[in-house]
Amino acid sequence: MGNEMQIQISDDSRIETLQGWKGKSIEQVLWLCRETLEDISWPTVKVWRENGGKVLGHFQVYFPEEFAHAAGMLPLKMSGAPVEPRLSDSRFGSYLCSIMKTNLEQALSGRVELEMFVTHPICDAARNLGAIWGRNFNYPCQILYLPQNPNSNYSKQYLTEEYQRIIALIEDVSGVKITDEALVNSIAVFNKNRKLIRDLYVVKKETPWKITADEAYTLVRIGGMIPREEHNELLTQVLGQLDERPTRKQDRIRVIFEGGFCEQPPLDLIRTIGQSCYVVDDDFLIGLRWILSDVDAGDDPIAALATAYIESSSYSPVQHDNNKPKEKMLLERFHAADAEAVIITAAKMCEPGLEEQVTYIQTLEEEDIPFFISEFEENMTTFSQLEIQLETFVENILFD
Repeated sequence: MGNEMQIQISDDSRIETLQGWKGKSIEQVLWLCRETLEDISWPTVKVWRENGGKVLGHFQVYFPEEFAHAAGMLPLKMSGAPVEPRLSDSRFGSYLCSIMKTNLEQALSGRVELEMFVTHPICDAARNLGAIWGRNFNYPCQILYLPQNPNSNYSKQYLTEEYQRIIALIEDVSGVKITDEALVNSIAVFNKNRKLIRDLYVVKKETPWKITADEAYTLVRIGGMIPREEHNELLTQVLGQLDERPTRKQDRIRVIFEGGFCEQPPLDLIRTIGQSCYVVDDDFLIGLRWILSDVDAGDDPIAALATAYIESSSYSPVQHDNNKPKEKMLLERFHAADAEAVIITAAKMCEPGLEEQVTYIQTLEEEDIPFFISEFEENMTTFSQLEIQLETFVENILFD
């Protein structure tokens, strides 16, 4: 790993990257978060780098960010952006989902600079992304190979060893030795974040008029581009203000949104849905909350994170786990949220998402649960047709 490797993590983890939100109202915080998310120049990442911090970018699904955090790096969720793939388009076929192209576009255009990139073999496109990225940049570009059969008796051992391989590469890039003590500390930071996001989703479920779907989405997504300690402070402040927020319950149906696990729908699309429905649960940004419960670091934090993926990760179309039948998990989510309907959607050209819709539709029809089918692309700008269709769907339920 090199003789000059540091044992202690640097103070970079305390850099404040999103400035001007402390002590502000919910509306002011939300405005700042939206402006930051829609700024394709990645201002928070620039602040981090200007203060000497290093950045590990990763494809947003199923990456344990604790590893980068323990090395003093900023784990950056590469979750696409509303940009035209002018430079990246020639690196891919036209039949691929948008997020692959826009992620690479942000790096090729210089909008975001990284020291390392990690992707996953969750689909053919994501599997190839690592090689394509590596041909265009000199820094390490790796594939984190998740277990194809998580039900195997050897899956935890396999994933632990794969995590150890990735950790060794992160140590080389960061120049920091990732100790068990540092990992335990990082797991504690992320456990707090998981708890705060769960608390936010309790508000969405029990009093969805207190915070709209797009507002909750904004508060969660900003966590993918700022230090997690900073995100914890921000969520703590907002959650403490929600009870006093002057809002009123409206006559809307309660829905589950299914289909935002990887490529993300435009913020305006989520806002459009929220005008007719209360989105009481969803799979938005699964990469930010893919571990559903706190992680017990124990004596072996690397193995603990591997166990968390196998036993406590959220289902999605790119997981093939006999213990997590997706249609059953969707029904459990539906009933737990006391929902009235399901919005089933998928990103255009997303093979796993579109294929899973067949099973979801069959199950919902058998259970006589109303559902609305749609698809999206992250750079969509017009939602008038969707708004009309959704209003008709909602009216049929309200006045049936």
